[in-house]
Amino acid sequence: MRGPHNVLRLIRTGATFERSGAMGVALDALDAPPRLRLAARVLGWPFRWLGYRGDPALPPVTRAITALGPAYIKFGQILSTRADVVGTELADQLRMLQDRLPPFPTDQAKRIIGAELGHPVDMIFSEFSEPVAAASIAQVHRARIRETGQEVAVKVVRPGIEGAFRRDIDAFHFAAGIIEALSPATRRLRPRDVVSHFESVVNGELDFRLEAASASEFAENTKGDEGFAIPAPHWDLSSRRVLTADWAEGLPLGDREALIAAGHDVTHLARRVIQLFLQHALRDGFFHADMHHGNLKVAANGDILAYDFGIMGEIDAYTRRVYAEILMGFIRRDYRRVARVHFEAGYVPRDRDEAAFARALRAVGEPIFGADASKISMANLLAYLFEVTERFGMQTRTELILLQRTMVVVEGVARSLDPQLNMWQAAKPVVTDYIKSSLGPKAMARDATEIVQTLGRYGPLLPRIVEDMLWRRAHPDAQQPPVPRRIRWLPAMAAGLAGLCLG
Repeated sequence: MRGPHNVLRLIRTGATFERSGAMGVALDALDAPPRLRLAARVLGWPFRWLGYRGDPALPPVTRAITALGPAYIKFGQILSTRADVVGTELADQLRMLQDRLPPFPTDQAKRIIGAELGHPVDMIFSEFSEPVAAASIAQVHRARIRETGQEVAVKVVRPGIEGAFRRDIDAFHFAAGIIEALSPATRRLRPRDVVSHFESVVNGELDFRLEAASASEFAENTKGDEGFAIPAPHWDLSSRRVLTADWAEGLPLGDREALIAAGHDVTHLARRVIQLFLQHALRDGFFHADMHHGNLKVAANGDILAYDFGIMGEIDAYTRRVYAEILMGFIRRDYRRVARVHFEAGYVPRDRDEAAFARALRAVGEPIFGADASKISMANLLAYLFEVTERFGMQTRTELILLQRTMVVVEGVARSLDPQLNMWQAAKPVVTDYIKSSLGPKAMARDATEIVQTLGRYGPLLPRIVEDMLWRRAHPDAQQPPVPRRIRWLPAMAAGLAGLCLG
């Protein structure tokens, strides 16, 4: 229940931030308005003694978040990818939340695996290591299947995590309502919708069967992508709380020195990471939405290996076209086109001045293009773009949250490999190819074919629809059951196609 009982949880949160010394750091990094600062201090300072102490060896904000539990850790992971929001220094502190958290005992993991798979661990695996990585929701063990001798990664959910998440997310909903009430300007960002979106993502992560399905679908989509591979799931050794997949052997993508020492071209890898993300997002509409350093490796042959598919992003074909046109407009510095796309998509209200919006977009793009390659930033572009769209009444598009966030994450990964990488030059070939394939004559023919196929599926219903229309015209005062909602649009479409044919 999202009621006042959550005040105690918020007080405990504020108290922990105060006790760990994180409150001032967090408020400064987020540039919080005065009323939010006051509310945070009221919830924290008088109750400082109630706060968790945390690990004194950690930086203040990381110390507070890890002490508060898994849902806070997951939020911290998200903030670690948003240097444009919290600043570079705080983002660096939070990055350790990605896969270096304290593990739970291996004996507990074995008990969970045995209960989920129906056999003791020693009967399934001939080797089973101590945890090799631990995150907010699960930890990973390296193992060897007894029957085949194959090396695998076994991911096990943390004990009691489901209940802990339910309690914390309930408090997040309550906090989002308070934030909107204290700072009306934040309503454009839809804090409550963001929390709901976060909740749905986390619920998906807690069911490893869904992650296995995502990995399987992602593998099918990307099987033709050169220089990219993902570990296949083992369905017979996976369940709701356990996921077994091929072991991905390689160097961490975040270890630049080791990659160079091994003879890998880090500039090529940086460019490839950007291009792979854009290919998956634009071509497939299904992309890895958690592409931080901890989830990427480089194989000995130079292939980029991705794993951990608990968070995947999905966008429909129309949104992909809009997104690609906005990117291409900025790449070509065609700000009129970028403005027009925003208006056509309904992102900006039609009563606003399109020419003024285009000039505001020019003020966003030109300083970035005027900078040298090391300062051309997708993250900066998004930050400036949000400022402009807020002035023109654009609402936050919740369906694009993962896409926008992952874009910033991937940029951070690429920059760590090659600080001089020109992001636009890396993105241009992928976006250009997508524009050609999705907006040209072939795309129009493909769209028309899909329309005809849709009409064909409803073909058996068309005689009934025509009969109903004629009967209503002949007997306007008579009662007749309405046409089902799902097919009400067919008469208009049928009439429109008939008009085209006769015309």
